[in-house]
Amino acid sequence: MSQVSSEGQRQPAIVILDFGSQYSELIARRVRETEVFSVVLGYSTSAEELRKLSPKGIILSGGPSSVYAEGAPLCDPEIWSLGIPVLGVCYGMQLMVQQLGGRVVAATGKAEYGKAPLEVDDPTDLLTNVDNGSTMWMSHGDSVQALPEGFVRLAHTANTPEAAVAHHDRRLYGVQFHPEVVHSTCGMAMIRNFVYHICGCDPDWTTDAFIEEAVQQVRHQVGDKRVLLALSGGVDSSTLAFLLKKAIGDQLTCMFIDQGFMRKGEPEFLMEFFDRKFNIHVEYIHARERFLEKLKDITDPEQKRKIIGTEFIRVFEEESKRLGPFDYLAQGTLYPDVIESAGTNVDPKTGERVAVKIKSHHNVGGLPKDLQFKLVEPLRKLFKDEVRKVGRSLGLPEEIVRRHPFPGPGLAIRILGEVTAEKLDCLRDADLIVREEVKQAGLYHDIWQAFAVLLPVRSVGVMGDKRTYAWPIVLRCVSSEDGMTADWSRLPYDLMETISNRIVNEVNGVNRVVLDITSKPPGTIEWE
Repeated sequence: MSQVSSEGQRQPAIVILDFGSQYSELIARRVRETEVFSVVLGYSTSAEELRKLSPKGIILSGGPSSVYAEGAPLCDPEIWSLGIPVLGVCYGMQLMVQQLGGRVVAATGKAEYGKAPLEVDDPTDLLTNVDNGSTMWMSHGDSVQALPEGFVRLAHTANTPEAAVAHHDRRLYGVQFHPEVVHSTCGMAMIRNFVYHICGCDPDWTTDAFIEEAVQQVRHQVGDKRVLLALSGGVDSSTLAFLLKKAIGDQLTCMFIDQGFMRKGEPEFLMEFFDRKFNIHVEYIHARERFLEKLKDITDPEQKRKIIGTEFIRVFEEESKRLGPFDYLAQGTLYPDVIESAGTNVDPKTGERVAVKIKSHHNVGGLPKDLQFKLVEPLRKLFKDEVRKVGRSLGLPEEIVRRHPFPGPGLAIRILGEVTAEKLDCLRDADLIVREEVKQAGLYHDIWQAFAVLLPVRSVGVMGDKRTYAWPIVLRCVSSEDGMTADWSRLPYDLMETISNRIVNEVNGVNRVVLDITSKPPGTIEWE
């Protein structure tokens, strides 16, 4: 049975209580891969709050603390009496054991990190279809020494006697490993067992269901009022534009601020694509000279970002007043932003969130406090991969759905030192060549980002029997899952040679191409 209100508000079927694990969001994503809606809440969420949400299951995340340490994060002990199935993961399992009368101790000389084969003692319930000897990812320095009354062992490893435990009658389960990570070979089988068989959830968190609910919710919230969207051309704002067009039609106005730092041909492409091809009204704001003038003589990267962010806000403020009035501001806020959110206000009369920050493709700055919009954030329940699925279902072409991430300040932070019109033209041409050749080689979707960087130094070269003194271009290609960590992409030598030859031959002002082979960490993906 779907947990959706008449206003299109969906209640979570599975709640993840976060105890500080780096994998808490990943647990939520894995549950959603089973087409079951999940959310992440703080570990201090009370049993009463959980009772009101009426989830069908609760998962306690891992965390860096020891349950026996002073000040360790604890959940409301009433949770164990709610009658809702609970799965404790790593720290979550230890907390369950400790609060229910068992004992957890430091695993002296037997800490377990990395892959470990799991020996299954009870292949039912949680461990149904989990292969004996399957690999599980361990990361713990504490272990369960004694189980609470009524608990039994489900599995063990060489170093961990109680690797998985359960109280079958109370539907309480714990695992000492991390089933959510890709290294755990039968981890998804375990998550499906908990979600489907133990909690009895229905697989109703689908793309079509989300779109239907989001359209209903936007119409209920907005009524006949006007909505303004700052459009960047990225997958988030593009998907949001298509969704809002479906929901409220001509009540939507998109604003594209051309600050002069976009890739070659991109402003023209966006206007043609949205305004003329799909009849989504876009107000084009030409502000290139204004932004460039503000960056004159500026070389510090943080100063660049702040200037670009501040100027974006000024332009947005001026143009929204000119085009308005608008009651609502649409933002492409995603679920990871909600989890980490801070600095939002709530209107005490309506209970709606009021914008004090704009999450645009600039990711900087904030709207003036006297520019009061109510926020429309229909994507705030989604992870990035879910946004891409929604975009596809709404008709977004693959060139937008699967495009590489692009920094908010654009090419301005891929030009080290002062940004000038000449350098921008040079970098645009080089960047286009990189993308064209990577696509031609069939590698575009295997790489997280592929782009060019222009350095503020010159080197000697020889072209046409003449001495040159020109800029170098850095080729930066990285592979990553989420951008948090990244490794440099091992491009074929012939591809790098083609890119180098084309840039040197076709781009004025460049006589050298170099390759960045730094991972993240210690480097960052962008150079500024």
